[in-house]
Amino acid sequence: MTTSQDATLSNASPNTHTNSSKNSNTKTKWNLHDTQWTLSLFGTAVGAGILFLPINIGIGGFWPLIIMACLAFPMTFFAHRGLARFVLSSKNKDADFTDVVEEHFGVTAGRLISLLYFLSIFPILLIYGVGLTNTVDSFMVNQMGMESPSRVLLSGVLVAGMISLMMGGERLMLRAFAILVYPLVGILFFLSLYLIPSWQMPDMTVPEIGSFGKTLWLSIPIIVFSFSHAAAISSFVNVQRGHYGEQATRKSEAILKRTSLLLITFVLLFVFSCVLSLTGEQMAAAKAANVSVLSYLANITDNSFIATLGPLVAFIAITSSFLGHFLGARESFTGLVTKQTGLSAGVTDKIGVLIMFLAIWFCAVKNPSILDMMDQLSGPIIAMILFIMPMIAVYKVPALHKYRNRFSTLFILAVGSLAVFALLYSMLK
Repeated sequence: MTTSQDATLSNASPNTHTNSSKNSNTKTKWNLHDTQWTLSLFGTAVGAGILFLPINIGIGGFWPLIIMACLAFPMTFFAHRGLARFVLSSKNKDADFTDVVEEHFGVTAGRLISLLYFLSIFPILLIYGVGLTNTVDSFMVNQMGMESPSRVLLSGVLVAGMISLMMGGERLMLRAFAILVYPLVGILFFLSLYLIPSWQMPDMTVPEIGSFGKTLWLSIPIIVFSFSHAAAISSFVNVQRGHYGEQATRKSEAILKRTSLLLITFVLLFVFSCVLSLTGEQMAAAKAANVSVLSYLANITDNSFIATLGPLVAFIAITSSFLGHFLGARESFTGLVTKQTGLSAGVTDKIGVLIMFLAIWFCAVKNPSILDMMDQLSGPIIAMILFIMPMIAVYKVPALHKYRNRFSTLFILAVGSLAVFALLYSMLK
């Protein structure tokens, strides 16, 4: 009996190992789960800022644009990879961002950093609520010929609709991102090609070194802000940790690399196409008018095609980015409040969602002109949390010591410092 059982177990063992090996190999290959998260992170990064990016970065001239385009990928990938490694460095396998900063920097500093993290995300949600309401209202009035609806009702429905997608769970959220991001990528690519016939030869004059360096320096925060998907990183890596286990770091970095490549390819093509279609004077006029590049192109060309696609791109970009930023704001709010009050995570989450809904709705109804203020508040904090804090942790946290003195670590620390000082300079000048 015993011999028979031993033989059976012995014969079963290789098959078990083979199946385990097959499952492991299947998990390490690129799959639908990875694609869905790539689209989610892409959608988080591509918000309303993309519509102003060609003006903000192109107004400095052609050569600064070329150099910033070369730096965009390492800035985006290395920074987000560093933040992902930081979250994954926790000894607690279920730790979110607030847990990790407390573990590595202590309770007081950790809660301060967590508060700053929340404050870097929440103002963006407010401006997205305003932007989405204005975009839909303008489309209904100008393109559909309808009367302007009640702003209270319109903004309430739009904000409630976006938050409802987030309340439906990870699967519904990923499905929503897939539905939104595919047409966004397609329209961006199509518009980039559509503008090619109107390209003009740029001014190739090499600027004076001092002004050239200053332009480059002040352009860094624009790239940081425009390509940031830091708000979704904590939730993203925690899902990968639950899904991939010990392979989470490798798989997270692979997804982040593809996300960065997708962003750089499509966004920079769009930026270059827009910049080459406008003169420096036109970009300055667009910036003075505080309108998006597509709105400005539609106004100066009287092109109904661009006028129709412009609001559609804005709607998709704002909605997809709102979802990713709400994910980060919701997680950080819950982590902060549960640690301060002792309330359960479930109760805190419901309170947080209600407070954020009411605040975003109120802001959308009031329709304040707060874009510059939001950039100045969120920009420095994003740079500190995305670029500087994870790199400091590399020298402080034993689990991250292996990344010390690497080029990517020193590069991101330098870029983050330049971004923070550039934003402070812009605020104080």
